[in-house]
Amino acid sequence: MKPNLTKKISIPLLVAALCLSAFISIALSISDNQIHRFDAVLIDLIQGMESPGMTQFMQFFTWIGSELQVVVITVIVMLILYVFLRHKRELLFLAIVLAGSTLLNAVIKLLFQRARPTINRIIEVSGYSFPSGHSMAAFSLYGGLAFLIWKHIPTFTGRVCMIAASAAFILMIGISRIYLGVHYPSDVVGGYFLSGCWLFTCIWFYRRHLQRLSELQARSFA
Repeated sequence: MKPNLTKKISIPLLVAALCLSAFISIALSISDNQIHRFDAVLIDLIQGMESPGMTQFMQFFTWIGSELQVVVITVIVMLILYVFLRHKRELLFLAIVLAGSTLLNAVIKLLFQRARPTINRIIEVSGYSFPSGHSMAAFSLYGGLAFLIWKHIPTFTGRVCMIAASAAFILMIGISRIYLGVHYPSDVVGGYFLSGCWLFTCIWFYRRHLQRLSELQARSFA
């Protein structure tokens, strides 16, 4: 019983389920206006660091996480995967992760129609607030890249540095949106969890696909 049960348990699906549960919890808290205190505390903490230098620093990360830059980075990565590594499946995986994340963000924003913060807004943007599109795109892009690059890095130190760099970009892009006054912290955290749910679901399907291909190849050689 235990070996069979272990085989059925999938870590990516478990993580996806936990992320979905966390996202639903945040979404319900927003609907009931119960997350105001959480947002207020973090906004005061992050916007309390305001200075001309910090503003330029945060604007850089928001620029990196904007739609055009995400598209450019994605295209460059896809070209590298295809031209140099010939990894067509990995290219398709990344495209599905990013496209699905973008679609999810658009749908959920229309469902909630949460207005953006109006106090201490440093830059002007339009559209709804929840969940943060920048945060979802950052998590999908850099999280997806971390997953794909992981197996190509031979050393433990290299893998740790890659994970740390990916996490730093994801975190700073989210924080920049709070600092600049265009998102509530719950928008950012909710975006992380929703994108995490989608990313790990895609990882599960991707691994399952590779496993089936491996099994088919093994049968053909048998």
